[in-house]
Amino acid sequence: MIVLGIDPGTASVGYGVVELSGATLREVVHGCFTTSPDEPLPSRLAAIHRFVLHLVEVHRPDLMAVERVFFQRNAQTALAVGHARGVILLAAAEHGLPVREATPNEVKQAVTGHGAAGKAQVQRMVAVVLDLAAPPTPDDAADALAIAVWAAHSERAGETIGAAVLDRAAAAPIDRRTSPYDRAVRDALRGEREAARAAATAATNHGRGSAGATSARPRPAGTGR
Repeated sequence: MIVLGIDPGTASVGYGVVELSGATLREVVHGCFTTSPDEPLPSRLAAIHRFVLHLVEVHRPDLMAVERVFFQRNAQTALAVGHARGVILLAAAEHGLPVREATPNEVKQAVTGHGAAGKAQVQRMVAVVLDLAAPPTPDDAADALAIAVWAAHSERAGETIGAAVLDRAAAAPIDRRTSPYDRAVRDALRGEREAARAAATAATNHGRGSAGATSARPRPAGTGR
């Protein structure tokens, strides 16, 4: 089984191809495709689409694994990744290629055993898993290899990988069961709501304290009762 892993973006697209044969997983190729910020967005997306089509035609993967956006505070970054994901998924659809998706944290958990692992740790573990002489670079290529490794192991284990109910931008059909993705999104949203409530309560208490301090101010002598 050959898996094409993609780390999407409009500025750079990381890619990594791995081959699973029995219990052996090996790296075929990895790298990073970049586009110029001087080019208009439609031209950059067209270039990404052509490049991914080229990868599919050359390596003939059995499936594609694409990193998806889980939570982005920067709306522009999220939109840029979304644009790139769109043309990448289109290339997969044009070749009838099955797509598997995972968030960065899911991939880190699978590859390193720790969902908050740093870039260097992911690179080292990918090198160990694929028996590479050195950690893969750049970061985008290492991330692409990591998601390819995740997908290969998931397929070998026979896991069913569907989209979470809250993940409306996913490529796979929605799974109505509560997934780790759903729980992570709900936890993140709950944390933001709690932080907002705490900030509002603190502001209210501060306001009351200020008002109390004003009302308790002593009157000047000789002003009566």
